[in-house]
Amino acid sequence: MRYFIELSYRGTAYRGWQTQANGVSIQSTLEQALSKRLGWPVYVLASGRTDAGVHAEQQFAHFDTDQPLALTDDLLYSLNCILPDDIAIHTIFPVEASAHARFSAVSRYYQYHITRDKNVFQPGLTLHFRPSLDLDRMNEACQILLRYTDFKSVSKARANVAHFRCELAFAYWTAQPDGRLTFHIKANRFLWGMVRTIVGMMLEIGQDRLSLDAFDQILQARDRTVAGRAAPANGLYLVEVAYPAEVLVNRV
Repeated sequence: MRYFIELSYRGTAYRGWQTQANGVSIQSTLEQALSKRLGWPVYVLASGRTDAGVHAEQQFAHFDTDQPLALTDDLLYSLNCILPDDIAIHTIFPVEASAHARFSAVSRYYQYHITRDKNVFQPGLTLHFRPSLDLDRMNEACQILLRYTDFKSVSKARANVAHFRCELAFAYWTAQPDGRLTFHIKANRFLWGMVRTIVGMMLEIGQDRLSLDAFDQILQARDRTVAGRAAPANGLYLVEVAYPAEVLVNRV
C-alpha cells in the first residue's frame, strides 16, 4: 500500500530535504521517526527537494508498506512526539499505487519573505535586508519573468535535468503594513536554486543596480554565470503543493 504524508518543517537546522552524508536532512529525520514508530524500515520520497535552510509550510511525501496502517490520532501524536520540534506531520492518508508525491503534483507555490527590521524571536525565518527597494520596478521585472518558459539562466549549473522549461502561473511582490515584503511564485515545476536566484536579481533591480533590460537579457542568455548571486535560503518557503482531486480523495 502507498501512503501520502502531509508535513511542514523549519529548515534552519537541516542540510535540506534529501538524505546526505555531510549533515542531517529532513528526509532522514522523517524516515527514522517512521521506522521507529512502525517497527520496519520506511523510505520516503517528497514532492521536491528543498535546499539547506529552506522551510516548508506544506510538503508532501509518500512511502510504501506491505502492512496497512491504523490511521489514528494516536499514530500522528506519537510520530510528532518522536520528531523534533521543527518538523510536524499533519496527516497520513492512503492513495492509489500510481499516485506519486513528485510526479503527480501539478504545481508548487513558493514565497520569499524579506523584513527590514531584525526580529530576535524568529532568527533564520526571513531575510533581514535593510536597503530600500522599489517594489514597482520589482513587479515590472515579474512581468518580464512571466514571458519566459526556459529558465536555464536561473538554475544551478550542476542541475541534472532533461530540460529547463517551467510554466509559471504567477510571480509578484506584495508589501505588508509591518514592512515585510513577500515574493510569490507558482509553477508546474521549479529548477534547482531557481527561486533564490530570481530573488537575488530582484533585489538588485529593486535597488536600481540591475536594469529591466539587463534582466531580460539575462533570461534570454540561458547562462547561469550571468545571473548573479542567489538570495539566502532562510527567507524561502514552500507553501503549497497541488495535486489532482483524485489523489487527495482520502485526505482528512
